[in-house]
Amino acid sequence: MARVNGRWERLQTVYALEDLDVALLRAVVAPDVEGAERATVAAAIASAGADPRDPRVRERLWWGSPLVDGGLLLIDDARPPFLARPLRAPDRVVMFLLGHDAPDPALAPFLREPEAPRLVDPAPLAAAIQAGAALCHLRDRGGSEARAVAAAALRLAGVEPLVIDLDRVSRDNDPSALAALADREARLRGAGVVAGPAEALEAPLVRRFARLPRPVVLHGAAAWDSTWSNDAPYLVELPRATASARARLWRDALDGADAADAAAVFRLAPDGIERAGAAARLRARVEGRPVDVTDVRAGARSLNGAGLDKLARRIEPRATWDDLVLPAEPLGALVELVELVRQRDRVLDEWGIRHTGSEGRGTKALFAGESGTGKTLAAEVVAGALGLDLYAVDLAGVVSKYIGETEKNLDRVFAEAEAVNGVLFFDEADALFGKRSEISDARDRYANVEVAYLLQRMEGYDGVAVLASNLKANLDEAFARRLDSVVDFPKPDEESRRQIWDRCLGQVAPRGDDLDLDFCATAFELSGGNIRNCALLAASLASARGSAIEMRDAIHAVRREYRKLGRIVSEHEFGPYHALV
Repeated sequence: MARVNGRWERLQTVYALEDLDVALLRAVVAPDVEGAERATVAAAIASAGADPRDPRVRERLWWGSPLVDGGLLLIDDARPPFLARPLRAPDRVVMFLLGHDAPDPALAPFLREPEAPRLVDPAPLAAAIQAGAALCHLRDRGGSEARAVAAAALRLAGVEPLVIDLDRVSRDNDPSALAALADREARLRGAGVVAGPAEALEAPLVRRFARLPRPVVLHGAAAWDSTWSNDAPYLVELPRATASARARLWRDALDGADAADAAAVFRLAPDGIERAGAAARLRARVEGRPVDVTDVRAGARSLNGAGLDKLARRIEPRATWDDLVLPAEPLGALVELVELVRQRDRVLDEWGIRHTGSEGRGTKALFAGESGTGKTLAAEVVAGALGLDLYAVDLAGVVSKYIGETEKNLDRVFAEAEAVNGVLFFDEADALFGKRSEISDARDRYANVEVAYLLQRMEGYDGVAVLASNLKANLDEAFARRLDSVVDFPKPDEESRRQIWDRCLGQVAPRGDDLDLDFCATAFELSGGNIRNCALLAASLASARGSAIEMRDAIHAVRREYRKLGRIVSEHEFGPYHALV
């Protein structure tokens, strides 16, 4: 077989092949080039002029040899006697020797062409690689551009990067086989490897990628795990993108339109900002108008992964500040919470205000109040004001009676939440965030471990998390210290109940002349959620009858709600309308 640009010599050098190995491989490759019969072990040895009885010859075609372990040739059938076994060279190896450089089709879906870094200078990492840093790890917790920085650094160091996206590895893929393909591809190209996020794989599989032809640059949001390699890596913590830097990228992506709000709220890497900007421009162009804030928010939300949808109920916020009926104090606290999220990066990065010292830069709030006082509605309003989706976590699927399962479920929730831009909402959180108990048995001990683990995950979370509790007094003090905001939701007073009745019935539904909302607000001490239920039933009864909403509908609805709550329907409370009961 003719030489093509010295590729046989390159293969021999990269794989440290002996002359016998080259001769054997030539015999195996020949049928693919010349159309001859597939070679057997005996034919390959004979073509190489070697003795098939020599064990040193046989071991060159055995497991552990550079030809077999390096993926340069394959034994198609191990059942016949050794000398009769058929041999073949993988198509990728043959095509390489013929001068073709396209990757193996089995590897291609996992390869990426990274964008050039726009926020972080790759020169320091390139200098480290040139100085001999064979294994590097980039930690990127701020939605920066680790993949792009790693690839650019390898290029500056004179090494072609082979970039592998481990997020694309699914349960249907074999990561070990993928690592073997990456190993061969990197050797054939003379490339260094960029792979991540490392935490997407189990530790033994990360070790396979850490052993790939050097240099290797692993990256991810998690800190380096010593189980990933016996070698000490060169560690780099990438700086977080500041709000002003992200705003500059947003302006470029939106052709100059202002996007300061989006830069402050959405945690997107530069390539994500470009894709969100393209989606926003398309949305505006379809409707024939300039880009506005709704387009930007829709574009950013379109990048949210679906993983969290399996663990939480996604709510697209529709409620606004006008839908909230709250006293001035909690309403003001909610407005402050929104500004706390919007201004966080500027305050921490540009103004240098000290944070708590935890790794996470997220915002954590507690909404405390009895059931039905508006905590979920307030979470929806906050999410809507920020332009984020609301993800209500199903605690029934998180808390487990089995030891260790709750921590695993919490880890899944927070891991998926890091991949979306949304408000994480734990409703009825007393089951999860209650006071740590006195240790009286093994179960108490593990319950305290669960809370401690939750504290750790909350500390490292970069997003917005809202906890809703019916019993603020049950909140663990250590947890309370880590909250950025605590909003108390009181039971509505008479004036608030009147407003809630009015808003729940809306402005379109017809109202009868006898509908007495003042009496309903005064006589019935119900929460906002209960009033909403009553308004819905009353309107449904009136609609079925084909008439306006009358007082009898409201009274009947209140009676039903009282029965649900286990309260007595007394003549004292229902007064002149008791007869309608």
